[in-house]
Amino acid sequence: MDIHWRNTQKPVRFFIFDARAFIAVLLFLFHMRLWTFMFAIAVIFVFWIFERVGLTFPAAIRAIRCWLLGVRRPSNSKRAYRYWTDFG
Repeated sequence: MDIHWRNTQKPVRFFIFDARAFIAVLLFLFHMRLWTFMFAIAVIFVFWIFERVGLTFPAAIRAIRCWLLGVRRPSNSKRAYRYWTDFG
């Protein structure tokens, strides 16, 4: 039996695109309108950009989240800070 466990981490492909992009194509196939066609093309384009940069979809989502949060990320929220109080 030929089982190659090294291929289990590879992203699922639908022809040359990521399989997650096919969800938008399915939406277009079930609801054929101009806006769903444009949406499917935009989703495929975004996945193509991610692939050109060298990111998978989950890695791209993490990178976008880090970009949105910025450089300064304190460990505690502002509500959790304990300020010094002088009772004397």
